[in-house]
Amino acid sequence: MFSQWLEPLPLIAILRGLRPHEAVAVGSAIADAGFRMLEVPLNSPQPLESIRLLADALGDRCLIGAGTVLHVDAVAEVAAAGGRLIVMPHADTAVIVAACRAGLFCVPGVSTPTEAFAALRAGAHTLKAFPAELVTPSVLRAWRAVLPPELALLPVGGISPENMGGYRRAGASGFGIGSALYAPGRSVADVAAAARAFAGAWTSCNQP
Repeated sequence: MFSQWLEPLPLIAILRGLRPHEAVAVGSAIADAGFRMLEVPLNSPQPLESIRLLADALGDRCLIGAGTVLHVDAVAEVAAAGGRLIVMPHADTAVIVAACRAGLFCVPGVSTPTEAFAALRAGAHTLKAFPAELVTPSVLRAWRAVLPPELALLPVGGISPENMGGYRRAGASGFGIGSALYAPGRSVADVAAAARAFAGAWTSCNQP
């Protein structure tokens, strides 16, 4: 179940621009900070190779998959590389259905309640509130009044350790973390430090 990956630390690492030669070192540093979900966007260099390397090295303790999945055909390619997670910037129901039929977890991006309910009907396991700059805490709070209470909502876009608390109080269940965590050229040590900062911020925003 998807909850087993969310519960330890509900943060998805978005590794846009990751290259295969650094995949295992970067992924291991993030996993060591407590992250249990890693996605390599398909507009990264050789993304399927990075997914394969991460799945081989970390697949026993992390849910590895692809982000920026735009087309149905990509689902099978990700699965063949060992990926088990499909993350989308949109809510194309054909992609959601294909991911579910392949036995993969699917997290589509939504920015309206209409998209949210359509994605859930298609089988989405949880929802990515994207872009978070548009789905503000006040908007997220309004969504919470109508969406299933057990549904995990993960804001993505512009998330930092400093703004996580406002979203959490509005009903966010976790977050997708992108360039504030990893960006091409950033050292493994810097990525590890950022991962620890995000993990600590999540703990802090859950303190009573």
